Amino acid sequence: MSAISEKKVEWPAMEVPSPVTAAKKEMENKVVGQEESKELTMETASKFDNYKFAPIRESTVSREMTVRYMKDLYDYAESDVIIVGAGSAGLSAAWELSKNPHIKIAIIEQSVSPGGGAWLGGQLFSAMVVRKPAHLFLDELKVAYEDKGDYVVIRHAAMFTSTVLSKVLERPNVKLFNATSVEDLIVKNVNGQKRVCGVVTNWALVTLFGHDTQSCMDPNTLEAKVVISCCGHDGPMGGASIKRCKEIGLVDEIPGMSALDMNTAEDAVVHGTSEVVPGMVFAVS
Repeated sequence: MSAISEKKVEWPAMEVPSPVTAAKKEMENKVVGQEESKELTMETASKFDNYKFAPIRESTVSREMTVRYMKDLYDYAESDVIIVGAGSAGLSAAWELSKNPHIKIAIIEQSVSPGGGAWLGGQLFSAMVVRKPAHLFLDELKVAYEDKGDYVVIRHAAMFTSTVLSKVLERPNVKLFNATSVEDLIVKNVNGQKRVCGVVTNWALVTLFGHDTQSCMDPNTLEAKVVISCCGHDGPMGGASIKRCKEIGLVDEIPGMSALDMNTAEDAVVHGTSEVVPGMVFAVS
């Protein structure tokens, strides 16, 4: 027999409510919660009982929008840099370049909503996976993430895209022209060499639908010292600029998109981003 005497443990009495009592209590709590919520809602709503916007004329709204847009078109008709495409690559390029306040940057985006495919991760999932050392860019933007060692995970891709978009648009030397398409390139003979000197633009709806239905839908133009193509990888919406360069003889061959290998491809995008033709940088591999 053990020398250690056994001592009976006396547990404190605990009242175990019956299922009926528990259900009743839960219902009472729910009713109380609903009443509190109702009072809070009514209190909040009452603040807007006499809410009224300041008066404005429709013509004032029209003039405020029109004069600013037309001034931007006038000012950016001759830019230092034109970025084609406002996805993750285009916005990142604009962020970095606009740190120099003397560089005037115009971003052209065909969609009404900029951001490209960076609002979601792969296969329309929410999270965005970012391989190090690209997390340093997220630190600079102050985008929160979960550190997983060799990579980080942003809870929702939109956290990155909305942040970089808003910060880029806050810069006074950047103008985004969305709902605008780049239909062609301006190419001139400079010192005996063909050089991209700007872009030919039009309203996106005209580009997509107008040319086949209207007799004359002439475009507009924006000149630049450098054009950066961030149209995305080859596909239904991507690779437009490099395809046009091949059509007009600025490049002989387009290798096309190979099969997936993240460890090879993502490094190649960085290494391959360069001035492929005089005056034009391609943010592609």
